[in-house]
Amino acid sequence: MQMTIRRADARGAANFGWLDSRHSFSFGHYFDPAHMGFGPLRVINEDRVAPGGGFPTHPHRDMEIISYVLDGALAHKDSLGTGSIIRPGDVQRMSAGTGVRHSEYNASDTDPVHFLQIWILPEREGLAPGYEQKRFEPQEKRGRLRLIASRDGREGAIVIHRDVDLYATLLAPGESVTHALSPGRAAWVQVARGEISMNGESLATGDGAAVSDAAELRLEGRAGAEALVFDMAMSESAM
Repeated sequence: MQMTIRRADARGAANFGWLDSRHSFSFGHYFDPAHMGFGPLRVINEDRVAPGGGFPTHPHRDMEIISYVLDGALAHKDSLGTGSIIRPGDVQRMSAGTGVRHSEYNASDTDPVHFLQIWILPEREGLAPGYEQKRFEPQEKRGRLRLIASRDGREGAIVIHRDVDLYATLLAPGESVTHALSPGRAAWVQVARGEISMNGESLATGDGAAVSDAAELRLEGRAGAEALVFDMAMSESAM
């Protein structure tokens, strides 16, 4: 097994007052050639947006963009005519494809919003822009790996246009889950909050880990934890 741990305090950072962001991979003004992504996974940004703040309308293309809200509420509007509020438990996927413009704002004037913004390279360029949002209740993720996004949309997951299975889990101290990795596939594990042990290594809030050449992942809660597991075909170069 090969494991590379990306500690929370080693991530890139940007703070604009209204936005406090941590970048697991190179993004914006933060560039690190050693951390350009992992396989088709290109961005994991942990964003905290102040009340009333947000990202004005801006363009994207040829990217699968997933928003995963941890606390607060995120208001989304795009050029497809879609508008929604994303809250904890909701997962939103926007396929930028041939081009889309959108904005994201804190939906509250009093409370911050804390969310993960995830970018995945699509299987091909020039897809039709699209959007999907679904809710996954906490009980669906407690003590188990809940599939929340996949290429085929099985088990009620949102559809992403890439051979990536994205799971979410909530683990109390002592709870554990296992996940088998098929040959030729690798995983990225991102701890959204709390602390876990993964295959014997301790990971805390904001930590990420790239795992390859492993038959199985074993995640155990050390302190009440929420984590994401990306199981992906490694057709792109690894980190």
